[in-house]
Amino acid sequence: MAKTKKKIETVREQIYWSYANLAMAHTAVDKKQEKYGRFNYMIRAKLFKGLNEGTMNMRTIFDDEKIKLQTGQICNYCGSSENLALDHIFPQRFGGKDNAENLIFACRSCNSSKGKKDLMEWMDFRGKFLPLMVIRRYLKLTYNYCLENDLIDKKIEELNGKELPFKIDLLPTSYPSPNELILNIEKNKNAI
Repeated sequence: MAKTKKKIETVREQIYWSYANLAMAHTAVDKKQEKYGRFNYMIRAKLFKGLNEGTMNMRTIFDDEKIKLQTGQICNYCGSSENLALDHIFPQRFGGKDNAENLIFACRSCNSSKGKKDLMEWMDFRGKFLPLMVIRRYLKLTYNYCLENDLIDKKIEELNGKELPFKIDLLPTSYPSPNELILNIEKNKNAI
């Protein structure tokens, strides 16, 4: 008898599935692979199962703060070091907090282009994946927001029509080839 795939129904499952796919992409990019292989899919499956069973956890946002400090003052979207501003990952008008976890450097061009759009909406609009470390921070913020606001175990459709700082249906659940992705922006990269 064939094993059927579990349907993603809850917000928690959607975030975990996106995070597991991110881990799969991260390992492939880290190993400079051209395409995903069995090892990457095993990482995804093991992490997704572990997150759902509570035997594994998402890493804390503290890890992302360390990366942010190491990256320095460059646009986290394009790598420019000119005309920098702080960008709220979750727009304040939709409940994004004005704290370090929700702030990253962005050049005025990227900040203006993003405007008040959801980060994943902006990524889709640009037609280009953001650095994986930015997506990872976004997923952690989404998870924390859902925990704090009792949304984590809601059915995905229950979030439809709610004004939230993220769009649950735009969480990336599939990623381009590893050679089309980057982990993090480095200094002196060409602007978008």
